[in-house]
Amino acid sequence: MDLEESGLNFRHKVGNQELVIAVAQDYKTLEVLMVAFMNREALQRTIDTRKAHYWSTSRQKIWLKGESSGNFQEVKEILVDCDEDAVLIKITQTGGACHEGYESCFFRELKGNKLEIIGNKVFEPDEVYNKD
Repeated sequence: MDLEESGLNFRHKVGNQELVIAVAQDYKTLEVLMVAFMNREALQRTIDTRKAHYWSTSRQKIWLKGESSGNFQEVKEILVDCDEDAVLIKITQTGGACHEGYESCFFRELKGNKLEIIGNKVFEPDEVYNKD
């Protein structure tokens, strides 16, 4: 697929990167697992490999989801919104999607003016990310 001809609108700019918003959703349960950005190369790698790749705005580089944790995202479908500036990636998640160890990055609920943890922790980040 030629992304230049796709009609996708990489209108979100962070630094010198032109990005689309990427929402990762569990293919079976439909739970929203995470939100990130993709540049053209990250989206193309995702299409080519069927594994989710994103653009890290903090590290200024493409990353394969699961490259350090082993918690990969196998892509089942890619949907595009009406403005063509966001994609919904329906995935099968290995392990947790959240770098804090939860199934979903949306593991807190705002109740009144306080955050309450409502999600399931499925791994300990120190054990996964601090391996030497």
